[in-house]
Amino acid sequence: MIDISKKSSTLRTAIASATLTASSEAIKALRENTLPKKDALAVARVAAVQAAKNTSILIPYCHPLPLDFIDCRFDVYDNRIEIITEVKAIYKTGVEMEALAAASAAALTLYDMMKAVDESMVISEIKLIKKTGGKTDFKPPEGMKLKAAVLVVSDSVAMGKKEDTSGKYMVERLKQEGVEVADYSVVDDDVPKIEARLRKYATEMKLNLVITTGGTGLGPRDVTPEATTRVIEREIPGINEAARAYGQERMPLSMLSRGKAGVCGSTVIINLPGSKRGVQESLDALFPWLIHGFKMLEGGGH
Repeated sequence: MIDISKKSSTLRTAIASATLTASSEAIKALRENTLPKKDALAVARVAAVQAAKNTSILIPYCHPLPLDFIDCRFDVYDNRIEIITEVKAIYKTGVEMEALAAASAAALTLYDMMKAVDESMVISEIKLIKKTGGKTDFKPPEGMKLKAAVLVVSDSVAMGKKEDTSGKYMVERLKQEGVEVADYSVVDDDVPKIEARLRKYATEMKLNLVITTGGTGLGPRDVTPEATTRVIEREIPGINEAARAYGQERMPLSMLSRGKAGVCGSTVIINLPGSKRGVQESLDALFPWLIHGFKMLEGGGH
């Protein structure tokens, strides 16, 4: 199966449909409940639910999902039955296959229960109507160009005793997300130095985004959150809450990160941990959802 361990759980929905074309005689028997196998629509609805819940068994590369909602409804016409299924789950991957499996199973069940009256029925147009909740729903506004800076806060890196890996990774990751990196710098674990650099990025360079790495722990020299607090005008607590919650599911020590996030002018400043893994997981948690915040800063609302 595809590795989805890096994905975030979001509300995923999917709506699918299928069409069963049948004779007017078969449709009449269905409506009057005179089919030999009786309650066809009720049984087909149960079949749809069962198929959705067992999609990973039917289709090898589908992930088992904790489904939160399954619905199957029918529009019965003189010569056909339209089947519409809807599935919801709060999970890391979409539920379109579950909705399609449900529609297919309902159509096949109706075929089985009506074939004694009409052997010429046709199942057609099994299709996905709509799906929501994935990353494709959170595209940055067209034409938006973001500029960022990466600030590595580390005594050992600043003195040349240790090579930076988290900051360099962050630079490449931001580029992959379509963000231009205007500056990459290293400073000591020193409040005045960190504060001065953050103010330069926000007030002089007027960058959209500044992400720091390092200095967010409990060590005596971990002072990045304190320096950031001096600069930001409005805090955005949800950013670090999301990063820590995501990280905590993968590394229990994530709860010890004290990173802050907030806005200075129109610049978003975010503190991330000093480890490369911490940065990777934090960025997995924040992108692409973070991009929506810049639309809001411009007055775009929700």
